[in-house]
Amino acid sequence: MTSTTTSSPAPADLVLRDARIHTVDPALPAAEALAVRDGRIVWLGADADAGRWTGEGTRVLDGRGRLVLPGFIDAHNHVRLGSDDACVQLAGAGTLDEIHARIRAWHAAHPGAEWIEAEAFDYSAIPGGRMPHATDLDPATGDTPAFVLSYDVHTAWLNTAALRGLGIDRDHTELPFGQAQTDPETGEPTGFVKDFAVKGLSRDGHRALRDLGVPWASPDRQYGRLAKSLDDAIGYGITTVVEPQNSLDDLALFERARAEGRLRSRIVAALFHPRGTSEADLDDFAAAAERFADDRLRVGPLKLYIDDVVEPRTAALLEPYAGCGHHRGETFYPADEFADLLAELDGRGFQCFVHATGDRGIRTVLDAVEHARSVNGPRDARHQVVHVECLDPRDTPRFAELGVVACMQPRHCAPEIAGPGKDWAENVGAGRWHKAWPMRSLHEAGAVLALSSDWNVAEMDPMAGIYTALTRRPLGGGEPWQPGETLDVETAVHGYTMGSAYANFLEDERGSLTVGKLADFVVLSRDILRIRPQDIPGTRAEVVVVGGETVVDEEAVVGDESVVGEEASGRAAV
Repeated sequence: MTSTTTSSPAPADLVLRDARIHTVDPALPAAEALAVRDGRIVWLGADADAGRWTGEGTRVLDGRGRLVLPGFIDAHNHVRLGSDDACVQLAGAGTLDEIHARIRAWHAAHPGAEWIEAEAFDYSAIPGGRMPHATDLDPATGDTPAFVLSYDVHTAWLNTAALRGLGIDRDHTELPFGQAQTDPETGEPTGFVKDFAVKGLSRDGHRALRDLGVPWASPDRQYGRLAKSLDDAIGYGITTVVEPQNSLDDLALFERARAEGRLRSRIVAALFHPRGTSEADLDDFAAAAERFADDRLRVGPLKLYIDDVVEPRTAALLEPYAGCGHHRGETFYPADEFADLLAELDGRGFQCFVHATGDRGIRTVLDAVEHARSVNGPRDARHQVVHVECLDPRDTPRFAELGVVACMQPRHCAPEIAGPGKDWAENVGAGRWHKAWPMRSLHEAGAVLALSSDWNVAEMDPMAGIYTALTRRPLGGGEPWQPGETLDVETAVHGYTMGSAYANFLEDERGSLTVGKLADFVVLSRDILRIRPQDIPGTRAEVVVVGGETVVDEEAVVGDESVVGEEASGRAAV
């Protein structure tokens, strides 16, 4: 076994010995030991040589033959939204009756609550394939206003009392936090609000909700969600989190977490660019990127939307939704306008994360990147298409050709979430299932895959994502869906490490265990590179090291084969 080093042996701060290190670095794919000094890796090699790096004051970590990987980099994780303990949890509630039962139980336990708030409702729980109405909530909530978020946080569901309390009526449906849907016959608001992710999660939308007295939007509740999610992230071995959608106001939450010692994972925070963002806003974004630019908290990329989501039929498709006449969804910008916008942002040097789920939405983004390159000239921009749920095969090679990263979430394509019988698969129709999350096709075409959780739309645990990427089977086992698009385990691990590092301009510092890089790594309870895919779920991060400091160790992990955190039982909220 060869080794690499930055200097002649001298006592290191930390030495990891007797490990099976998968470095994700082709120059030295495997090692048995490594040494750390001043937060960075200074040596990797054979265990027999590790003693030369050990001296007085050196901490020695016994790997006990376990698998060691680079710390996971979750390229799209809404830690700031998180999962809210003050909300009724509706994940797994498959019927309206079950939703009612959970809300009634919560309300009985909190009889003085001024608001009933819930998260993670699944569209498929509403009978008849329709979107929910206020009258569906009223029997369980009575006169207490109710604010319920869908699992993807792209829509909100209000009861009659909330419509009244928030001032929503037939003359007031354009809201700071979304678009209230109306009954086509009466013109009255139904209680269903779309575009919540685009408007309600913006600075103005959040302020409006807070000013209207919705507790979910209060700063203390926001910080509670962030702190809990950060604890879960480090427990899973996620040493870098990319938080994809923040306003300038939200950055204070990360500063507080850092001051209080809760920022154990490194953060990359993207700033939200809603429609109407001004030149002055862009100047403020650029100033924030200069202010927050260290290896613990970095600000810089911009988050945009071109379409919405498939489940409520608001993603932009090339052909109409199955059984919906001529309806094929809309883009938030006309194609030419979006192309000019992206060219402007690209010209100012911004990296853009663009939410796109439908095949027409994705094509619109790729066309815009092509336009930006023609206007500004090619540059290493690494713009991302985020989600890539329904991709036309003609657009697959364009990712590599244009240098566009595919930021994807393997759990989204699990059969129990999006497969046959679920709203995603039924709305798209069987004739387009071959377009669903084509991870293998993109990889084979040379695209960079940055894999992620999209917590709390799905489980944060990378083991759940890796398992799904390998099998496209339900988490509890069962038949695969579109198994031709599975990945091998090395490719999936690369997507959660070096792929996500590259996607965020971090490849010189993170993503592999390489001499000179930050000493961020995880020791796993099972060797996921060798075990059967069905045995990957439940694998724990027994030791987590960030910058050479052990932030999680075995004694901090509860349970034999449990998964850290409470969200791993199924598709969670946002």
